[in-house]
Amino acid sequence: MGKDRLTAFSDGVIAIIITIMVLELKVPHGSSWTALAGVAPNFVSYVLSFVYLAIYWNNHHHLLHTVARVDGLIHLLFWLSLVPAATAWMGENFLAPIPTAIYGAALSLPAIAYYLLQKAILRQQGTHSVLANALGRDLKGKVSPALYLAAIVLAFVSPRLSIAIYVLVAAMWLVPDRRIEKVFRER
Repeated sequence: MGKDRLTAFSDGVIAIIITIMVLELKVPHGSSWTALAGVAPNFVSYVLSFVYLAIYWNNHHHLLHTVARVDGLIHLLFWLSLVPAATAWMGENFLAPIPTAIYGAALSLPAIAYYLLQKAILRQQGTHSVLANALGRDLKGKVSPALYLAAIVLAFVSPRLSIAIYVLVAAMWLVPDRRIEKVFRER
């Protein structure tokens, strides 16, 4: 399959995922600050998930710039499609251990899928490819799954700390990963 088809498909899937998440946002029942504070956990969960989806969308597009064809590796999109359910559950049960841990699992599975997608491209292109040069040691890519695992375990001890780790990982990736662009500029 040509990469343009996968790019268009991923754009559509991620747009639908974000639409589902925004439709899950609750309107405050009342016009007071207290009513607004009552929906804050849902909003915080939505914002964090939106940031993650934007990061994946951006990095997925950068990754696809390194290939001419794609061999149907769309499992990343499947795992991303589970984010709205985990987001809604955590938002409705903010700081509850199990929903916070499941949210971490919903974030870690796309991270694993993204890693596997990178590895599949590297197997296809070789160790001297644009992607291989761009990734280098890939410290962020290696640290992120470990942080997710720690956050999942910590959700049963301190859900606040767990959420702080999810925010930390998002912050690590918030600045777009420019490694691929840099390699293209240098060539």
